[in-house]
Amino acid sequence: QVQLVESGGGSVQAGGSLRLSCAASGRAFSTYAMAWFRQAPGKDREFVAAISWGVIKTTYANSVQGRFTIARDSTKNTLYLQMVNLNPDDTAVYYCAGVAGRNRGATYATGNEYDYWGQGTQVTVSS
Repeated sequence: QVQLVESGGGSVQAGGSLRLSCAASGRAFSTYAMAWFRQAPGKDREFVAAISWGVIKTTYANSVQGRFTIARDSTKNTLYLQMVNLNPDDTAVYYCAGVAGRNRGATYATGNEYDYWGQGTQVTVSS
């Protein structure tokens, strides 16, 4: 089992940048498929980005493609989400998620695929 703790959220103006981190407990992090999701007030949770384990591949939502970058550092048991050129539509609580026992090199964009979730970190972008 793994525990996930997000950090790095905050308030920025449109056009600004933030880097979110997700610290994972446990030694099996390197074999977990990971992802970021977000949920804005009054809206459903939505997929943001995913990263595989082993052979590293990434997948992004169309709305963040080219602006967000997901990465992982297994030596630090940490998942990252670098966000640039933020806009007010990016305002949401951001959650990291993880799942074990999946295929090497595969990414998953559906929340139901993930077993472990962090508590979330708030990102607010003002215009």
